[in-house]
Amino acid sequence: MALSDRYRKAWDGFWEESDGTQGEPFWDAAPALTAERDLALLEPYADPRLPIADLGCGNGTQTRFLATRFARAIGVDLAGAAVAHARRADPGGVAEYEQLDLADAPGAHALHGRIGDTNVYLRAVLHQSDPEDRPAVAASVAALLGATGRALVLEPTDGAAAVLGSLGPTPKLLRVREHDLRPGRVADGEVAGLLRAAGLSVLAEGETSLTMSEVHADGTRVELPARWFVAARGTAEKP
Repeated sequence: MALSDRYRKAWDGFWEESDGTQGEPFWDAAPALTAERDLALLEPYADPRLPIADLGCGNGTQTRFLATRFARAIGVDLAGAAVAHARRADPGGVAEYEQLDLADAPGAHALHGRIGDTNVYLRAVLHQSDPEDRPAVAASVAALLGATGRALVLEPTDGAAAVLGSLGPTPKLLRVREHDLRPGRVADGEVAGLLRAAGLSVLAEGETSLTMSEVHADGTRVELPARWFVAARGTAEKP
């Protein structure tokens, strides 16, 4: 199985027309507002001696931060142009970057074979995936975790639509729409259901928000209401 041609072309087009700088995409807020804050949810459960895979890494903004907290960080993205941006932004090789279709089971298993059990950071990827592809994406997360990795999965909730609707046609949102990037609705309970169907246990979950690089008219940051999940294989305990 692979992600749809429409999905692939949409993301390839977006990143090919991007200059790759941090903050240019709508969601690409600085790590201090995103990955650094999110890691407080994952760190009680994850072994930092394992690698971490940043799935849907884009231009690598969060991957480079994650490399400061884990033994190794691998940014993974469907779009070759995104991976190229990430590598250019990281001339010192702080992190590694790979192109991978998250719905490609053999590709996910091959990556696990190269890096071993890994922690996973999955920020707002499932809602961008077509509904029929989401089980395969969750299965790839499970494959990468192996027996000892832990996943942090964050997804916007229904309340995000109202926030987005209040913004109007900002330049960053217009770019999203021009490239046919379609935020989808993730129903209550769907994320936990996908994780469990992939053979994972939800160790913890709760409410949070996803900080965007966009701002409201009054200059405050756009925050999308969201839910977070820490998942692992079986009934894994804290490391």
